Amino acid sequence: MPNTTKLPIWTLLWLAAALSCPAQQVISAHGDSEFVHDPSVIKEGETWYLFSTTTGRHADGEIPVRCSQDLHEWKRCGNVFDHIPNWIEQESPGTKNLWAPDISFFDGEYHLYYAYSLFGKNTSGIALATNKTLNPDDAKFHWEDRGLVLRSRTEDDFNAIDPTVVEDGKGRIWLAFGSFWDGIKMRRLDPATGKASESDAKLYSLARRKRPADAPPNPPGLPGNWQAIEAPFIVPHGKYFYLFVSFDLCCRGTRSNYKTMVGRAREVTGPYLDANGTPMLEGGGTPVLIGNNRWIGPGGESIRMRKEHGGDHDIIVFHAYDSKTGAPYLQISTITWSHGWPHAALAEGDAGSK
Repeated sequence: MPNTTKLPIWTLLWLAAALSCPAQQVISAHGDSEFVHDPSVIKEGETWYLFSTTTGRHADGEIPVRCSQDLHEWKRCGNVFDHIPNWIEQESPGTKNLWAPDISFFDGEYHLYYAYSLFGKNTSGIALATNKTLNPDDAKFHWEDRGLVLRSRTEDDFNAIDPTVVEDGKGRIWLAFGSFWDGIKMRRLDPATGKASESDAKLYSLARRKRPADAPPNPPGLPGNWQAIEAPFIVPHGKYFYLFVSFDLCCRGTRSNYKTMVGRAREVTGPYLDANGTPMLEGGGTPVLIGNNRWIGPGGESIRMRKEHGGDHDIIVFHAYDSKTGAPYLQISTITWSHGWPHAALAEGDAGSK
């Protein structure tokens, strides 16, 4: 976890920057918006499709899909899989749910990257499913399981979960991923197969946390809380690529303290620096979303730029926890850009209110 003496500085910088640019707008989400973790959205036609981590509430399938016409009203409209693919059950017998899906479109298909793992372990894998369309009423609608993309093992210093795809403007496609351990990594993809590139097998490092001097020893076989960085998402804007990540801890109800941070780089592979010039490989990160009295632990974010969906604003989609009940809910905000940095909003109000 970060040194607590830095948190007020982060907060002041974040507030000052947010107040100096046009107001960001909360897009209130209603309907089936509870128990959403790690949302990823994309628009096809007039419909928004949202994919998220499977939770215990989704007993009827894996990777639930929600639909909306306006980003406000959401309803459940299916699952990607009826059950965990058999090959994952064999590869990772303890896996109970599929995690952190990321939806993208390239090479004429929708690509859904997702993860399987055991909580707190790095014996994990990232897999791929593809579809010609997201409209379940279309005759071409069919999710095809493409299998394993990459994995991590106990001896690795990274964790192969939380995938996200980015195109670099030079015809190349990249997969960023990672959680705890040595932080956020990247591999180049082959756009024809959607799998890891054979021509560029390098594992790039993008961001990690810096160990505080007073950090306790790590639990045996597990990473320490001070290593908590995950949920990468990269978008191009202007002359830079922006790497959004989640610092600290999710999935702990009212004890969740996720916060969304960002850095930027001239090249998609880095180096990423925060607004103070601190490398993200040395623990740097500029705040984008920090919890308040109403919502805590905002993170697990994905971003859609207006050029991708034809809207009026760039948007960030994420989850946050009700500060009274600890339940996770879908959150959406427009993004404004000031002095080369993104700013977003988090709804306020009384704890437990809708």
